[in-house]
Amino acid sequence: MGLFDAMSIAGTALSAQTVRLNAIASNMANANTVASSPEETYRARTPLFKAVLEAQFGDDASKMGVQVDRIEEIGGEPRAEFNPGHPLANEDGYVYRPNIDVATEMVNMMQASRSFQNSIEAITTAKQLAMRTLTLGK
Repeated sequence: MGLFDAMSIAGTALSAQTVRLNAIASNMANANTVASSPEETYRARTPLFKAVLEAQFGDDASKMGVQVDRIEEIGGEPRAEFNPGHPLANEDGYVYRPNIDVATEMVNMMQASRSFQNSIEAITTAKQLAMRTLTLGK
């Protein structure tokens, strides 16, 4: 595996963490939305990752890295809130809010941000090593 393969692998991690950050942002943006039924209520989502290993592609390390396997809905049932004056209240006077903990989403965002920063650092280090290798012959 060469330095450019290391950059490629770190690039797949950047892509995966971008998907994760977008899902977290969507969860946080919809944390206070309401709906008139539990079925219509927003459900929190999170991506599930899978590792793509060298053994799956033989000696071609350029295809290694991490991929988004799927995006799953997480969290519990929506919370029913009695609010008969709300325009979206059902015939019983209830509106439904998603079961999203904003503090947990913030922690997840910080973790994803750190992973993103670590991947950038890995790319920077691989770039520096490649540049130093080029200057060895001088």
